[in-house]
Amino acid sequence: MSKNIFITATGTDVGKTYVSALIIKKMREAGLNCGYFKPVLSGVEEVGGKLTESDCNYVVKTAKIPVKPEECVVYWWKEAVSPHLASKRAGEIIDIKKIKQAYEKKQKEYDYVLIEGAGGITCPLRLVNGEKYLLKDLIKELKSSIIIVADGGLGTINSVVLTYEYAKSHNIETKGIIVNNFNPDSFMHQDNLKQIEYLTGQKILATVEKGQKDIKLLNNVFV
Repeated sequence: MSKNIFITATGTDVGKTYVSALIIKKMREAGLNCGYFKPVLSGVEEVGGKLTESDCNYVVKTAKIPVKPEECVVYWWKEAVSPHLASKRAGEIIDIKKIKQAYEKKQKEYDYVLIEGAGGITCPLRLVNGEKYLLKDLIKELKSSIIIVADGGLGTINSVVLTYEYAKSHNIETKGIIVNNFNPDSFMHQDNLKQIEYLTGQKILATVEKGQKDIKLLNNVFV
């Protein structure tokens, strides 16, 4: 079986896709057979069932993965809303078994699979008939550890600690934290790094500045 890592974040629009693309790009440039899997995706543009603008398009293009973007995702919707709402408005119910089957196929194609979540770790996938199936449930079913992507600015200490403690309370292993939109000249951003490590006991695996085209990781995220 391939090794995997699940990229989650402290919230929406923190930079999961941007960071995911940089990690896969780095892995593939090192000669490692690393693939990308996005179980659910909202806020896309499509023509004739083909994705023309989406997170998947960006990652595939940036990391130079020789696949079509549609091959990396199971469910997608045009409306940029939570998966549980997007699927409801489309008259669908997200089939977790279908996601797992698609993931198992990816495992056979790659030595390493980076899985990108939607929103934060509590993002709801299915809220039907009394069921409460959140992103953390999918992470557990895929037997994955996580990397938390956080913003470098104000409020990030609280967001990171809450995300880390929530994952820990559900027996989900955190491999580390990546801080996006980082400003090395900001005393606050520098202090955020120190306090995040101090309060969580987790290492900052990397910092990513705006527009950065490469990522220097503390260690191999798949180990």
